[in-house]
Amino acid sequence: MRSRWKAALVGGSTVLALSANALAQNPPPPIANQPAPAAGQAPLYDPQQLPAQRGQVQQFTLTPRGDIDGLILTDGTEVKTPPHLSTQIAYAIKPGDTVTIHGLHAAALSLVQAVSITNDATGRTVVDNGPPGPGRGPTPPPPQVASAQPAGGPLPGLTELQSRVRMALHGPHGDVNGALLDDGTILRLPPPEAYRFASPLQPGQTVVAEGTETVTALGKIIEAQQIGTSRDQLSLVETPPGPGPRRRPPPPAPRFGPPGAPRP
Repeated sequence: MRSRWKAALVGGSTVLALSANALAQNPPPPIANQPAPAAGQAPLYDPQQLPAQRGQVQQFTLTPRGDIDGLILTDGTEVKTPPHLSTQIAYAIKPGDTVTIHGLHAAALSLVQAVSITNDATGRTVVDNGPPGPGRGPTPPPPQVASAQPAGGPLPGLTELQSRVRMALHGPHGDVNGALLDDGTILRLPPPEAYRFASPLQPGQTVVAEGTETVTALGKIIEAQQIGTSRDQLSLVETPPGPGPRRRPPPPAPRFGPPGAPRP
């Protein structure tokens, strides 16, 4: 009896060993309806394969709401980053740091669309894996945001600013959307209006602007509502339709001619 059990155990062990070997050589097909890896978890392209540029960070560029949307290097290169990386960049990089950037270089502008930025001193790298998707949570706000007005104070009004233009600022596709001023202030305009006001935005030009001011630990931004080369030559900046506060529409034009027939 014992010999029969021993033979059965030896045979079973042999079958299991052969089965394991077969599975190792021929893994089973994937299970149907198995969820795929979440999109955006890894970059579509290897940043290391893109052109690299090394330089020292002079300052951040900011959106009207105060999110980081790029860097200015000391050699004048403008580096564009998406606002959803604002918090990661703020904690990984600071002005004065030397960084290595992998990304796409514009042909006719000193402009780089960054895919990754590495702090050379710390080795910390920020990679653009795409905007947050479902299940990844919202983008946290930038750190240490300071209000331009004290809590409980009056609603902020328009701020007037006069300075010289250091350089024009661009969107990721090369469209002009503002200027960096000599005092470090970021002046923002909608792209169509930035083209219309191309003369006041030329480097070295004195510009006067009135607009909404936002002050954060990362810098100061003026979202222009009027702009010109002097106080007596200010022109209104048209705001494109979209969400957010709208300017009061102009009064209706007067009607000329006899009134129409009364409605029944």
